[in-house]
Amino acid sequence: MARLLTFLLLPLSWLYAVVLAGRNWLYDYGWKRSETFAVPLVDVGNLRVGGTGKTPHVIWMVEELLRQGHRPAILSRGYGRQTQGPRLAGPADSAATVGDEPWQYYGQFAARQVPVAVAEKRGLGVALLLSQHPEISIIVLDDAYQHRAVRPTLNILLTELARPFYTDHVLPAGRLRESRAGAARADVVIITKCPPDLSSAARAAVAQRVRRYTRPGVPVLFSAYTYAAPQLLPVADDAAAIAAEPTASAGPALLLTGIAQPGPLREYLAQQGYTLGWHAEFPDHHAFTPADLAALRAHWQPGWPIFTTEKDATRLLDPALRAARAGLPFYTIPVRVAFLGDGGAVLRRRLPAAPAPRP
Repeated sequence: MARLLTFLLLPLSWLYAVVLAGRNWLYDYGWKRSETFAVPLVDVGNLRVGGTGKTPHVIWMVEELLRQGHRPAILSRGYGRQTQGPRLAGPADSAATVGDEPWQYYGQFAARQVPVAVAEKRGLGVALLLSQHPEISIIVLDDAYQHRAVRPTLNILLTELARPFYTDHVLPAGRLRESRAGAARADVVIITKCPPDLSSAARAAVAQRVRRYTRPGVPVLFSAYTYAAPQLLPVADDAAAIAAEPTASAGPALLLTGIAQPGPLREYLAQQGYTLGWHAEFPDHHAFTPADLAALRAHWQPGWPIFTTEKDATRLLDPALRAARAGLPFYTIPVRVAFLGDGGAVLRRRLPAAPAPRP
């Protein structure tokens, strides 16, 4: 049935792909202008709609740039926010005002002086960052692969091992935002969510298929998810009450997600000995409601941890959910990436060099 539906939708996909190809042609040949800036831009994006692992790869990128001596900033569209236009994230903001992923970045990097901004038009966002933070030496663009109005210095394309772009179709028959030919703009391709023990032969086979669409010499790298220990999400202002919460341990548990691909997290929890009594699964960027948490509470039993993602936690901390969260022990599981083989070293060599320290 799924194959039949894909076949029936292919004419619409071809039409959509032609329109996008025409737009890209205008940029490729200078009829539409791509703006450049005084600092390098590193884009972490994809061809597919959602779920390729952009957020942990952006975090890896910012951590690495800080280590190299850069003064990085992060710029995102701010999907799902209730505001419009360019906006710098600040302590008075929330997932509602800047979006869940930018708010996660802000919470993680604010103490290390990494500015975070959101803007539908990335050029306006870059200009805002540079005017308010002239010390910035590089900007990481979260999900701007199709935003041709700005020209990245380094274009990093992510694609999932389980759902590679070279087997997919353009919307609506598939999940691609543009045709596979868009991979030719990539300076680096990263195959994400790989098993840590993926064999060199399997990697070579995937890389060969990717290189049918990339420019010669573009490296194809492979990354896997790594998970840190569960972190208790504060659910009360009383420090004593927070300290009294149980420690997450193997056994029955619940899972709450509003992300595109929760499968890897479910698999990880099973590997760690957790048995999910219920998975409250919502679409990506879902704004949780008191009714959602009431339904979750109906499946919960005292002593059971409730797991969620760092991205989902930004929305759970909405003050409007404070009463609904009370008494429920939520734990986030930090997700990071590790490169297979020498992938991390290859990517580091591709990053723009940090400026010399000022005397």
